[in-house]
Amino acid sequence: MAMPAALRALTVLYVLAVLAGNQVEGRHHQPDCPSFSCGLLGNISSPFRRASDPPGCGYRSCELVCSDTKATIRIGGATYYVSSINYSNSSFWVVDADLDLHNSCPLPRWNPPYPHDNMEVELDPLVDTRACFVECSQEVKGTGMYMPVACLSTNDSFVYVLTGLRSTYMEYLQPSCGYLAVTPRPWDGPALENASYADVVKSMRSGFAVLFPLRAYREGIKRCVRRGIRKFHEWPVSGRSIKDWIVGILLVEGDFADCIFDVTGFPYYVGYERVTILITMWIVTLTADLCRFLLAPLAVLIFLAHKYWKTRIRIDAIGKFLQMQQMLGPTRYAYTDITAVTSHFRDKLGQGGYGSVFKGVISPGNVHVAVKMLDCNSNCNGEDFISEVSTIGRIHHINVVRLVGFCPEEMRQALVYEYMPQGSLDKYIFSAEKNFSWDKLNEIALGIARGIDYLHQGCDMQILHFDIKPHNILLDNNFIPKVADFGLAKLYPRDISFVPSRALRGTIGYIAPEMISRSFGVISSKSDVYSFGMLLLEMAGGRRNADPNAANSSQAYYPAWVYDRLTQQDHVGEISNHVDAEMHELERKLCIVGLWCIQMKSHDRPTMSAAIEMLEGSADTLQMPSRPFFCDEGHVHTDDTYRLSSELTEISEDMSENIDV
Repeated sequence: MAMPAALRALTVLYVLAVLAGNQVEGRHHQPDCPSFSCGLLGNISSPFRRASDPPGCGYRSCELVCSDTKATIRIGGATYYVSSINYSNSSFWVVDADLDLHNSCPLPRWNPPYPHDNMEVELDPLVDTRACFVECSQEVKGTGMYMPVACLSTNDSFVYVLTGLRSTYMEYLQPSCGYLAVTPRPWDGPALENASYADVVKSMRSGFAVLFPLRAYREGIKRCVRRGIRKFHEWPVSGRSIKDWIVGILLVEGDFADCIFDVTGFPYYVGYERVTILITMWIVTLTADLCRFLLAPLAVLIFLAHKYWKTRIRIDAIGKFLQMQQMLGPTRYAYTDITAVTSHFRDKLGQGGYGSVFKGVISPGNVHVAVKMLDCNSNCNGEDFISEVSTIGRIHHINVVRLVGFCPEEMRQALVYEYMPQGSLDKYIFSAEKNFSWDKLNEIALGIARGIDYLHQGCDMQILHFDIKPHNILLDNNFIPKVADFGLAKLYPRDISFVPSRALRGTIGYIAPEMISRSFGVISSKSDVYSFGMLLLEMAGGRRNADPNAANSSQAYYPAWVYDRLTQQDHVGEISNHVDAEMHELERKLCIVGLWCIQMKSHDRPTMSAAIEMLEGSADTLQMPSRPFFCDEGHVHTDDTYRLSSELTEISEDMSENIDV
């Protein structure tokens, strides 16, 4: 039966009245957010806000701090000056606040590319050119890309700036070089192909563009959609005729537009692509009704999706991490590449707790590498893989093993390192033959100390290794030591003095006491110092620190025995078992520094920088430290020593059930 004309008119008026009422109600709840001035900028509105503005005005990620002449904003933990705002293209211009105008030789902060799913402010995607600062251990000659920065260079390191379009390509990075900083350049600025340092500084001080956080509206729009669906179900329709559907959709659409305006604050979002919104609302509502008859198949699909998600979660975590490594970092290889590099895993170098190691050759150049294939079962979540790549992947130091590349494929994860032909340190210091002179041992100890100190202080984030031991020190052709195996390593800000106690483990005999009991102090970089001290004592003695088969029971625990020998008046007999002669000065120095490093209380140990100074100095200037906890009250009997060692092992095993790296 056709609807009378009068009734149709009343229906239209009713719909318009409801829509108008919704619009007025929506505006009534909109907070009063007047425009404001900040520094030299005027007429500022959303998404920017001040700390004093009421909730709902602007976004916390765009909060400005105002002074008489400056407007500042925090992005990614750093402070920037806002020099201009462009509402037409939803961007604003920022300048690094740390760039001192009076400093003639500034070094920019590290500005990596922001992920595209960032819900806060992000770098303008048009910024596709960057200036890269690199530090090289050898002078680079014969290439126009590397422009020297004399004021930042020293006799031992050379700093260059690269500004060409290929400046961020890893294939153009010299082998002796590593990245110091990367800063974006204005996309519409003058071309700086192979520009000088002065031109780059001028470009840095002009700033770069940053986008408004438009993606932050995503959750608000989802809330509006859910509210619209709820209101549509509440709309009284009899029989669900086409007319009822249209009226309900129109009312929901008006409320949805009101909600979008409240969320975004931008009028051009209201009614945007309304046809698409109406169709989407119709499809969503229809699907909700149809699901009443599809619950059983839907439950099966949810179960299958859950099983699939569990198998993919590790790869998803690695995939997100790899987005941060695409521009700067090691080379990513496919599993087929790994197979070709290792000649189908023909030459096996060894087997460890985390997988097998194979020798390989990368072409061109015939570069020899060591490929570690990680053992990954169903309980593997990719954390050890991410830990290795995120730590060692950003390090370029002569005493840290270099990560050449990686393969992230599911159940076939591999890490590609530079090949160390001389193997690990343990096979030399525990050998029956004396392989190294005392001068060489001291040189190796210094190299290890410098590598660990670089991990603690030489990077943007301090890296704690947590597994320093002879097996994890590799030697190249010239017996230069390199710290390796970062499976237990963790990244922490450099300004913190201790780290959380969760997720920590190590190797018995080298693990610091505070990692077992907090009564010995907090876990910090001093935990690596303890492990290094145990390593020094084993290098000096040419034996394990704990040896139940020692000929003399007083020598079973080496640190206690060597402490007694050093404090005796007659230093007859070399400490090591190799030569029966007067104690060598360098041997005595290694022992004293090692005893300083293994003090039970973490605050009594030196830093790695202080340990380097002690190793570089003379043994005569070193004072004997306090007697370590394990060797107080005279000699330590063998039974007592190994009872204590057994107790520590049991404690560590109990803790390993509760903590995991």
